[in-house]
Amino acid sequence: MRELFVVTHPEATHSVEDRVGGWFDSRLTARGRAHAERIADALRERVEDAVPVFSSDLRRTVETATILANRLGADPVLLTGLREKSYGEAEGRPNAWLRERFISPPVHGERLDHDEGIPGSETKLAWARRVYAGMDAVTAGPEATKIIVTHGGSATFAIAHWLGMPLASLDRVRFRVSPGGITHLAEDDRFHDRTLERLNDTRHLGG
Repeated sequence: MRELFVVTHPEATHSVEDRVGGWFDSRLTARGRAHAERIADALRERVEDAVPVFSSDLRRTVETATILANRLGADPVLLTGLREKSYGEAEGRPNAWLRERFISPPVHGERLDHDEGIPGSETKLAWARRVYAGMDAVTAGPEATKIIVTHGGSATFAIAHWLGMPLASLDRVRFRVSPGGITHLAEDDRFHDRTLERLNDTRHLGG
C-alpha cells in the first residue's frame, strides 16, 4: 500500500498578527513549534522507517518539516511548487487591506482564471497548476510512504492531485483543513484505487 500524509503547518506569526500569508515569509510561533513536535510524535507512531519529507520552501513550512524530518530520520526536500498561493501586493499586509480590495469570483462563468484585483496575485488556475507540478515531483519516487508539509490553501490541490481530479474540476473544490492537521491519503495494492482515508486529523494537538 502507498501512503501520503499531508501536513498543514501549525500556527505562524502572520496568523496571530492578522496579516496576509501567501508568500510572505512568516515563521512558526512558539505554539506552532510545540504543535510541530506533536505532529512529529503522531507521525512517528504511524510510520516505521525513515520516510521522505517534502515541503514548501517558505520558512513556516521549512521549520515544520525540519522538526518532522529530524524525528523521522530524513532530510526535507524543498519544493517551490508546494507554496501557498501568492497574494502579490497583499502579502504581509493586514487582512483588512486585502478584504477591501478583493474581487470575489462569479457564481457562474470563469472562476479558475478569475482576476481577484490584487496586483501580482496568482489566479487559482496558476496556483493549482503550480501545486500539481510540485505533486508530480513528490509522487514520482518509488517510496511507499511520503510526508508533505504545505499550507492550508495548497493542501486542497495536493489532495485533489492524489485523487486524480482534473484541473477543470477545481473551480469549486475545497478541502477544509486547519493548522497542524494531518490528512491521510492511500492507494491499495490490489485495485490501485486512491482514497482519502482521513481528512484533517487534529487529535494529536490536544484540546
